[in-house]
Amino acid sequence: MHLDVQDLRNFYYRSTLGRAAQSNVRNQMLKLWPEAKGQTVLGFGFAVPLLRPYLAEARRVIALMPGPQGVMPWPAGMPNVSTLCEETLWPIDTGHVDKLVVMHGLETSERPTDLLKECFRVLGPGGKALFIVPHRSGLWSQSDRTPFGYGRPYSQGQLESQLKLHSFLPERHVHTLYQPPSQRRFWRKTAPFWEKLGGTLSMVVSGGVLMVEASKRVQAPSGPGEKVLRSSGLRVLEGLAAPKPETARSAGAGWSGCRFEGADD
Repeated sequence: MHLDVQDLRNFYYRSTLGRAAQSNVRNQMLKLWPEAKGQTVLGFGFAVPLLRPYLAEARRVIALMPGPQGVMPWPAGMPNVSTLCEETLWPIDTGHVDKLVVMHGLETSERPTDLLKECFRVLGPGGKALFIVPHRSGLWSQSDRTPFGYGRPYSQGQLESQLKLHSFLPERHVHTLYQPPSQRRFWRKTAPFWEKLGGTLSMVVSGGVLMVEASKRVQAPSGPGEKVLRSSGLRVLEGLAAPKPETARSAGAGWSGCRFEGADD
């Protein structure tokens, strides 16, 4: 079940906790993708809090928001680039996207298989996708006070396995949001400390959000078609089983010169 766009906007743009979450997730994304000059960047779900750094240099930035969620104009004070769409039928040409960011889209989808197929379709050769989901063992997936407390949380293994089933190749992963999902002043003031500590102890402490970068894996065609057999190039043993041309001619001459008695009588 998708959250309402108004609730998402209020969280990320009007709450202290939401702005902190936006900042941390976006900073981790920029470490993976520091620039997108001349590229087409697409966000699906509610990815607009992360896309602003790419507006200046990207060839095109598009924000798709699924129908059950609703849409809002974005970015503020600039020409609108967001649009409402069907969850598994995007108004994007096949193979035209260089970078795809999916946040609050996969874990809340009722048709994740079809959604991943659409993600694969729109990515071009060499294109990369970043899937941002609530981490199953993190604090944020256990609290319904944030958008990451809704939908299906994932472990790293679960998400990567699902991506592989749909021809994606997971390449890098990041855990973030180690700070507690609380609006209380103490936790807000100490949030940088918890993020730093969690990054240091990431093997022990679970972050609230999992980010997995994956590339589009294109396999060789295996369907019907004309098969061409090529020579192996090994000619050392050629001709051993076949008679030499000279022998064949001489044998033929011998037979033609023989006369059997009574043959024409």
